[in-house]
Amino acid sequence: MNAPASTLELMAMAQEFLAREAKFLDERRFWDWYALLDDALEYYVPIRQSRLAFGDEVEAGSYRISDNKQHIHVRIKRVDSGAGWAETPPSRTLRVVGSVLVAPTEREDVIAVESALLLYRQRGHDERGDVIPVRRQDLLRITDGGLRLLKRNALLAEAVLSTPNLGVFL
Repeated sequence: MNAPASTLELMAMAQEFLAREAKFLDERRFWDWYALLDDALEYYVPIRQSRLAFGDEVEAGSYRISDNKQHIHVRIKRVDSGAGWAETPPSRTLRVVGSVLVAPTEREDVIAVESALLLYRQRGHDERGDVIPVRRQDLLRITDGGLRLLKRNALLAEAVLSTPNLGVFL
């Protein structure tokens, strides 16, 4: 498929993709979300450390989560089976996506998308829910079937997690 001609078209496509992705995940429609993933997916949640120099907060190769499409398939199957203890009881979530920036890449069929995610999460009868702030850097592949998530780097704002686990998708 040819890449859209304008930045405005790219922005509209990216915002539509991110909104649909958030809706699928909030509604626990994990297999619908899985269909948005490219076969060559790389999905990373790096470990952030508190350091004096902001640029040194993430050490290369240090991840809380490092997944590909096959790993995500296993994670979704585990949730479906009832054996995903990190998500028992299941989280109720609300994802708010904003601060979307879009740029072309060297590849005609791939766009770079940066976004901010605020994820509200509550489990069972918890008195209060968690707010998980994330800055995401994505690569989205343009296909005849629509956009596909090719790569995600989800950098948590927190160095020390205040949520009990990362059993949800960012």
